[in-house]
Amino acid sequence: MTVNANTPTDQEIAEWDRDHHLHPWAAVEGFGTDEYMRVNTADGIYLWDAEGKRYIDGPGGMWCAQIGYGRKEMADAIAAQVMEMPYASPWSFTTEPASVLARMIAERSPGDLNTVHFTTGGSTAVDTALRTAFFINNRLGRPEKKIVIGRERGYHGSTFLAATVTGKERFKTQFDKAEELVHFLPDVNPYHRPAGVSLEAWCDAKVEDLQKAIDVIGADRIAAFIAEPVLSSGGVIVPPPGYHKRTLEICRANDILYISDEVVTGFGRLGHWFASEEVFDIVPDMITCAKGLTSGYLPLGACIISDALMQRAAEAEGDDVFYNGYTYSGHPVSCTAAIKNIEIMEREDILGHVRKVTPLFQGRMREIKEKFDIVGDARGEGLLGCIECRPDLEKDTYSEKLKFGQKLDDACEKMGLLLRPFGNMAVFSPPLIITEEQIGDMFDIMEKGLEQISREYDA
Repeated sequence: MTVNANTPTDQEIAEWDRDHHLHPWAAVEGFGTDEYMRVNTADGIYLWDAEGKRYIDGPGGMWCAQIGYGRKEMADAIAAQVMEMPYASPWSFTTEPASVLARMIAERSPGDLNTVHFTTGGSTAVDTALRTAFFINNRLGRPEKKIVIGRERGYHGSTFLAATVTGKERFKTQFDKAEELVHFLPDVNPYHRPAGVSLEAWCDAKVEDLQKAIDVIGADRIAAFIAEPVLSSGGVIVPPPGYHKRTLEICRANDILYISDEVVTGFGRLGHWFASEEVFDIVPDMITCAKGLTSGYLPLGACIISDALMQRAAEAEGDDVFYNGYTYSGHPVSCTAAIKNIEIMEREDILGHVRKVTPLFQGRMREIKEKFDIVGDARGEGLLGCIECRPDLEKDTYSEKLKFGQKLDDACEKMGLLLRPFGNMAVFSPPLIITEEQIGDMFDIMEKGLEQISREYDA
């Protein structure tokens, strides 16, 4: 912030934020009273608060800070584009950044996913994918084929359709959803499988859940199956091996579109541009992405559509219009940021770096599981992980788990590590540039936090 005579004091900033800024997911009882940590500066994997204290950014912003903070060449590219062409209506014009970025995404997407529709973020990318599925079925004369199959613990966004297909079971909200459009499959988390059930048997059961749903609902009424390769906000849940490929095969056999929500896993989080094919051996009909697309420097999302699906839409009878888009679709400055982001990732081989340090990252989490009785599970893929604790609670409710998570978060925060607690779970998705030494620092603090919290809770 540039200092001048009108620069507000720290107290004024806190008051203005408290009195006028409605944050995402703010608790109603906290309106006008909650105060948030103010971060002033950032560099690499670190954030500094208003008092100058440094923190490791364990969550990587919101799963998005791939190339890290403080990239001057990113700032320069953004500034240059602002001066040259800050905005152009996507209804009337195209721009070089939008066209170049669309091509770059298509080149890195699996299979025949070559058509890119730009959105404002992950939620609008998911809305676009679902609306596209409905649009195509309407063009094919199948207006009844509209139900979407989602999964418990899946998270897909906050816009109306994205929230509708979000299955995080702890959500009890007064926000409306289109309940008639969605059917949720049971939890796929291998950690929650019954004792004595093998991973293979668990996979069989989870695949059967999909087939049973199709049998009951009817394939002629189901438009799409939407799935995160790794259920991220649900607790970094990695489905059992073979799950994605087998569910895709069932979708293909029943003419149900497969939407892979890669808003978190796309752009390097698992060591590849996209995880669908490289990690899970599937080529879906559509992929949604955002977050790591610009490394969080500017908002941008995209829905990537297969050639086969585009051809089906084009060959159907009728001269319809694809009535979907946003004022900021293909925003030239955001697209410039994404182009520069991809250039940096390729020049520095950040994808290769992720693959190189993943064994250390995942290994440290699993060592923590073995070291602490209070830890029930440690899981993840790439630089995406979750430590799930199992505190001995008198009341085993989500509210009590929230209290536990907050205590663990507070303990680590005092030692310079920011967590993203989900109840009794702590999630990690640090900037992809994190070094082996920094991974050690991060998990060293986590261990000290668990030592403190273990003394308070009996496992």
